[in-house]
Amino acid sequence: MSDPFHILCLCAQPPDLVTSAFGPFVVQACTRLDELDSQLHAQAYDAVLIDLRLTGTPDRLLHWAGLPRAVLESAVVVIGPEPTPAVCMRLLQAGVRDVLSSREASPEVLGRVLRLAVERKRIDDAARRAYSIDLTTGLPNHNQLQEHMTHLLALREREPAAMALIVLHLDGFRSVEASLGAEAANVLRRKAAVRLRSSLRASDVVASLGPDMFAVLLAWLDADDDADHVARKLLAAVNQPFQVAGQDVPVGARIGVSQYPGHGKDAGTLLRHAVGLASGGSFGRLLGQGAAANDES
Repeated sequence: MSDPFHILCLCAQPPDLVTSAFGPFVVQACTRLDELDSQLHAQAYDAVLIDLRLTGTPDRLLHWAGLPRAVLESAVVVIGPEPTPAVCMRLLQAGVRDVLSSREASPEVLGRVLRLAVERKRIDDAARRAYSIDLTTGLPNHNQLQEHMTHLLALREREPAAMALIVLHLDGFRSVEASLGAEAANVLRRKAAVRLRSSLRASDVVASLGPDMFAVLLAWLDADDDADHVARKLLAAVNQPFQVAGQDVPVGARIGVSQYPGHGKDAGTLLRHAVGLASGGSFGRLLGQGAAANDES
């Protein structure tokens, strides 16, 4: 028997879903929004079923402080007495998965709608994770990095502080793929990601920008030369050969650094500046020649 789907209902009479072919379901009911909020804080539910007749009006549900959390963690389905297209659109825009009229909300229909809402949410969540993560290294990808930078820059507008973005363009992946195969190149990428991560503070973010490019976001800088200091440390780390398929694989690196606010005040500008420097490579080559040894600080 498969694991049951846990359903939390805000309704006067919980639906009888025992015989539903789309289950099994475990249903828990409450009659007030504050009770619903408490239950959602107490445990996780696969779906939440809300009868608008108990919220008073759609607006009250839409302005309920617990709705953002509910739609983030559960598949939310709403029942209403003949909901209008405008109400349905507003609910969907708020994250609700489906809206049913009271007359069509039979147990048979509800079982199907709830199960499909749960499965759609699982698919969407998996797609969102794939959208934000580089599957080879497990690092945040370009989209996730830009989103993180945008949030951090909004904070910097309120609480000014310097920050920096370091982009590393690593040389050697294509030759490894040509000589040892695609999986060996993926192993090299993962090892490079681990080495970069181990050279940084826990608060710093490492992201993948492509097959041979990584980014490091330094959320704050204690001194003006901190970014250059970290860049030299990262170069020294990746300049040590990697063991792949029983062979020592040397990797070269070119680096670009952009600093907020000197090089830009938005994520796109800072990224373009750092990527341009790393692609041009003069800064990276100079750093690589001038700092071969890692420092211990």
